[in-house]
Amino acid sequence: MHSLFELLIAFFLIVSGIFGFVGSYGMLKLKDPMSRLHAPTKATTLGVGGVLLASIFHSILIERHLSLHELLITLFLFLTAPITALFIAKWHINRHETPADLPDAGEDGLWATHAVPQDEEKPDQTTN
Repeated sequence: MHSLFELLIAFFLIVSGIFGFVGSYGMLKLKDPMSRLHAPTKATTLGVGGVLLASIFHSILIERHLSLHELLITLFLFLTAPITALFIAKWHINRHETPADLPDAGEDGLWATHAVPQDEEKPDQTTN
């Protein structure tokens, strides 16, 4: 029975590590800030939540005592992450940035917030 508890704890740690890795990778690879915002608020929150669940199960099942610290951390995390994401999204929407406002992107040629090069023109939208 003791090894079953350890397998459960190891499962939560492995799953949380995968979520943390995916969230960090998404922060680097997603193109625009609104997409990039989902990586830390969703995947990384689930990653930290998995570590906290593993810690809760370890303290209850193996050490035989209840620790409320993990529950408080989980509550704080799940309350503050969506609110922070909302504020960051509203800031980005209200900023009204244009490609002309940004400094030179260097060798990349494009900023992550603007996926279309400036020299490409949009198709002419004339009405019939």
